[in-house]
Amino acid sequence: KSLPEESHLANNDNGERTASLDKVNDAMTLMPQEPFQKGQNLNSGMQTRDKDAFSVNQREIDAHQVNLQHLCRLCGGSLKNDPYKRSHPVHGPVDDEMQALLRKKERRATSWPDLLNKVFKIDVRGDLDTIHPTNFCHNCWSVIQRKFSNVPCEVYFPRKGTMEWHPHSTSCDVCGTSSHGIKRKKQDPSPQGGKKLRIIAERARKIMYARSQKQANNKSIMKKITNCKKIPSQTKMLTVDYPVDFVKSISCQICEHILADPVETTCKHLFCRLCILKCLKVIGSYCPSCRYPCFPTDLVNPVRSFLSILNILAVRCPVKDCHEEVTLGKYSRHLSSHKEKKEKGT
Repeated sequence: KSLPEESHLANNDNGERTASLDKVNDAMTLMPQEPFQKGQNLNSGMQTRDKDAFSVNQREIDAHQVNLQHLCRLCGGSLKNDPYKRSHPVHGPVDDEMQALLRKKERRATSWPDLLNKVFKIDVRGDLDTIHPTNFCHNCWSVIQRKFSNVPCEVYFPRKGTMEWHPHSTSCDVCGTSSHGIKRKKQDPSPQGGKKLRIIAERARKIMYARSQKQANNKSIMKKITNCKKIPSQTKMLTVDYPVDFVKSISCQICEHILADPVETTCKHLFCRLCILKCLKVIGSYCPSCRYPCFPTDLVNPVRSFLSILNILAVRCPVKDCHEEVTLGKYSRHLSSHKEKKEKGT
């Protein structure tokens, strides 16, 4: 081929190439942008859904936290059930009434977390407001009071253990239960609740009641013999709330007051000297407690260590406007000083 023909063919090839490239560019420009726009729309839709879900979860958590404020931290009961609307802060200071009771028991607790740890064996210092209630009910307060008081009380903790709290979830027990508290799990009926056992228990109760009535009658007769109504009840005047068994051990088994001039029988029972001598004279020569043979000549003084413990016990003065606390060894001398002042005043 000649040179002009070759140059003409080369120009044709270049023209075809440029034409094909222009077609491709036109096709690219004419292609719709729908997939890209759809992707953007999907991303924005997912973001809005996430925001909505977050806002819904936050509202549920806030509602869950509001419901927690109406429940007891310890038993899970509703605070709304108390007609007097009484509640106590879990992390607050111990109230004055409980402080006075603890002082009488020679114990100390400045804050509720310390006291709750002693009574319920639970540490509330690491509680979170989003999981745990911040108050406990007055019924649980009464359970704590019963723990440190000798006064009989019919208040009991309604669960086997303290309530376990969990974060909010789809199957949350807290939400929707704040008006009546969280229900306890049903327990299987006891297999020992048969008719025969109920009959035996009823008979035992009747026998125990008859015995207690007989003992009460005997005690009332002995108190009448010893004329105990004239003697003040010194057990209530003790400044410290001692255990019941200790108070019984330092009390006369006839008049039930603190021993005055104590004596011991051969069967190791303790009485006031005047009380036991009057009883032996009226009811016969036997111990009023166990009916063991006993005579006035058998009475001896208790050991010195017991008398020293008895004499150092602190009691309150029963005289009006005298708030002094004296030991039992100096009690009679203190009363005689009041009598002397009264006689001088008259």
